Amino acid sequence: MFQYRSTQKELLDEEQIPKQDLYRNLFELNQINSLLGGHAVTLNALKQLKLVEDKTYRILDIGCGGGDTLMAIAKWGRKNNLQLQLIGVDLKADCIHYATEFCANYPEISFVQSDYAAWLQKQSEVDISISSLFCHHLPNQDIANLMRLGAELSSTALIINDLHRHPLAYYSIAFLTKLFSKSYLVKNDAKLSVLRGFTRKEIQQILPPNYSASLKWKWAFRWQITIYKCALGG
Repeated sequence: MFQYRSTQKELLDEEQIPKQDLYRNLFELNQINSLLGGHAVTLNALKQLKLVEDKTYRILDIGCGGGDTLMAIAKWGRKNNLQLQLIGVDLKADCIHYATEFCANYPEISFVQSDYAAWLQKQSEVDISISSLFCHHLPNQDIANLMRLGAELSSTALIINDLHRHPLAYYSIAFLTKLFSKSYLVKNDAKLSVLRGFTRKEIQQILPPNYSASLKWKWAFRWQITIYKCALGG
C-alpha cells in the first residue's frame, strides 16, 4: 500500500461539494496544519530566505484552498515588520469565497479564482511562490510543470510543503481524524492524502533540472522543498 503513490482521487477534488461540507473541511484543515506543523514548515522555509524590512515582497500561494497558509504568513510578516503582498489562487469558487471571508482582516491578502497553470503562465514575476499541501493532489507530470512554472515566475524561490508517504503518518492521521474530525471529507481524505504523498526519491525524480534545490524532512512527516531562482551554472 505504501510502495507507490496512490492514484485514487480525493473527495476534495470532486467538482460538486456541498458548500457547508467544504467549509467544514477547510476549517479542520487549518486546525490540522496549525497543530501538526503544516504552517511551520512553510514559515521555516521563508525564514531561510532572510527577508528584509525595507522591501515589499509579492508572495503567491498556488492552490491556496481556504487561505490558512497565507494568513499564517501574514501574521508572521506583521510580527517581523515585513511588507508583504500575498496572493492566493485556487480553482474552486467556494474556496475563494471562504478564504476571502476568513482573511477579511488581512488587507495584504487577495485571492484569484483560476486554474493555477493558466494563471501562472500569464503573470509577471513575483518574489516567492509557495505551494502548501497541494502537490499531492496532482499527478507527477503536473507537479513537474508546477515546479517549472513556479520557479520561472519567482525572482527568489519556490517553496513546496507536502506529505511524506509513510505508514506511521497514515495510521496516525487515520486515528486522529476518526477521534476528532466532524468532516467526512477530512476523515476520508486525510489518510488518502498520505498515500498520495511522496518518498524522497520520488521528489528528487520530479525536481526540475538545472535549478538549485533543497529537500528537507520536517515533522510531522512533511517534505520542505525550496527551488531557487538562480539556475546552476547560470
